[in-house]
Amino acid sequence: MSHNKAINLYLVGALGQIILVCLLVFVLRRSGVAVDYTTPLGMLAIAVGGISSALWGAVVSIKYKKIKLTQILRDFFNVAQKPRSYLLAFLFLFLDFFSLLFGGGLNISIWYAPVILFFRALLFGGIEEIGWRYFFQPALQERWDFVLATLCTFVSWAIWHFAYFYVEGTMDVVDPIPFLIGLLINCFILSSIFNVTGSLWLCAMTHALINVFSQLAVGGNAYVSYGCRVLIIVIAIVLVKRNWNNTSLKRSKSNVVSN
Repeated sequence: MSHNKAINLYLVGALGQIILVCLLVFVLRRSGVAVDYTTPLGMLAIAVGGISSALWGAVVSIKYKKIKLTQILRDFFNVAQKPRSYLLAFLFLFLDFFSLLFGGGLNISIWYAPVILFFRALLFGGIEEIGWRYFFQPALQERWDFVLATLCTFVSWAIWHFAYFYVEGTMDVVDPIPFLIGLLINCFILSSIFNVTGSLWLCAMTHALINVFSQLAVGGNAYVSYGCRVLIIVIAIVLVKRNWNNTSLKRSKSNVVSN
């Protein structure tokens, strides 16, 4: 399978599937049928739409990268990563929610609520990484630089998310501008983590934790948040560039030795 065909197949599959679900949900709602979290039909629609990015990420990875499904599953659950790789993920999480230290906090009613939310977020959010970071972003970076590939992923991911919000019936409660800004930051965080560590698990874990903290976060200093978000983008770009330079240097040395 060619590079362009793989990219197109993923986008047509992932976006096409959830848009088709959107159209079906629209027709059902116009007919007076309740389709949301409170109905079995709604849960089915959410599941079918929500699985689209992971499903097509796996399909195209198998066809284009020749990766077996068992390998994708092992990568998704491979928690045995280097401590410094976890530190990188936690650094981004710390910066992303650092503003909560200034007049904010986490609203936790029951101590085990974050644990439940994490596993739920891993299933309904982290699994998306099989598509966006495991296949799509690396495929784009075969032709484009990190920043351009991340921006393209952001646009595609945003379209997917708004379609998903419509399916689950939460479109009315989403504030588009803050959401899009947060999504852009998350793109840089998750894409840089995958570039530096190559770990699907760390992307899924970080994605899930971002979702959890976002649900629990209350208040915080807006100016500190803006500053941290700019810093996150700078750190992400610097780390990826440094990692790329180190990888290129190692390859050059290897070629010299082999010759």
